[in-house]
Amino acid sequence: MPATSQELFERYIWTGLIRDADARAEMFTMDGVLEAPLIPAGHIHPRRLEGREEIRAGLAAHYQRLANHDLTVNTDQSRYVLHITTDPDVFIAEIDAALDVAGETTTLSAVQIFRIHDGKIAMMREYFAPDAVD
Repeated sequence: MPATSQELFERYIWTGLIRDADARAEMFTMDGVLEAPLIPAGHIHPRRLEGREEIRAGLAAHYQRLANHDLTVNTDQSRYVLHITTDPDVFIAEIDAALDVAGETTTLSAVQIFRIHDGKIAMMREYFAPDAVD
């Protein structure tokens, strides 16, 4: 039985919280795409990662950069809302991630659109303010 949108999203969030690039990349199809269309060209955060191995490498690099910062996700103050669409292979997440950075809490808001194929993420598009990362 395939995972529900809720289960898939929660697993996606968990793999990010524990910064497990391998586990998160395995959630994607072999030709999956992870895209952040608002990221400008040349930004340290990649605008598009295509294919599971490129996603794995990009996430590993991102998690390595995060390891150099005093940053943790405040799960008690973070919130999300899932929107199920009429297309069973598409769902949307609204996220307000509370981040504790050097003793202060800030919020990163994002919208993520997931397209699923055979229980894996075929495409995830994430919209957030690019100046809020790295």
